[in-house]
Amino acid sequence: MRDWLNPANPFESRADRGERRLIVVELVIVFAITLGLSGLRSLLSLLDSLLRTTPLDKQTVAINAPQARAGWLDLLAQLAGILQLFAWAALGLYLLHRSGIGARAIGFARRVTGRDWLGGIGLTALIGIPGLGLYFAARAIGANLNVAPSTLDGTWWRVPVLVISAVANAVAEEVLVVGFLLTRLRRFGARENSALLIAAVLRGSYHLYQGFGGFVGNLLMGLVFGRVWQRTNRLWPLVLAHSLIDLIAFVGYALLAPLLPFLR
Repeated sequence: MRDWLNPANPFESRADRGERRLIVVELVIVFAITLGLSGLRSLLSLLDSLLRTTPLDKQTVAINAPQARAGWLDLLAQLAGILQLFAWAALGLYLLHRSGIGARAIGFARRVTGRDWLGGIGLTALIGIPGLGLYFAARAIGANLNVAPSTLDGTWWRVPVLVISAVANAVAEEVLVVGFLLTRLRRFGARENSALLIAAVLRGSYHLYQGFGGFVGNLLMGLVFGRVWQRTNRLWPLVLAHSLIDLIAFVGYALLAPLLPFLR
């Protein structure tokens, strides 16, 4: 068992009272401008959907939607959103670095190993297949909106942007919700299970705009991903798995939706 009280290791030691207050402030600020704010907006979006006369399963929400009428402006807007996601991840990594914890310490080293790829592919199957079933089940009982992963027009840049967007989403979420949040909660002194639940609820919250199925599915994903990181201290398998799941959803939908009506 790890010795969480060992002051010689800043990654595993608990903070004193003053530092704990600073950690709380740091977490509030970071998530108030990143995924926590997204969670609030997502909740408001769900409430708006529930107040409509149209049932949830008859409403549609898009993940990657056009942001401008002119094609070149839309491309720039999409790239700006992607840049924001990478900037969020960079903020989390920077704050950890300032506290003496580098990217390597959370399992996000520059080198990706074959073991990371195997773990990522395994997690993709473990999460992706049941997640798809949960989505269709939630829609069937009217607890979820119809989610369109992409409504971008068939422009030359659509597929490259969707690929980069999938990676950006994965990096931002896994760095902030797993690498950053769980590390800071560990330093704060939170129990591993409590920290895991907090991170999982946060992950589910910013998917509420999809409906209750989106919340539950991503909460379960958060529990699995968080526990894997707590046990292995490797972030790359989570980033790879998340990237693959989003890549299949974004690009697969864009290419197959016109041919498969049940996806629309």
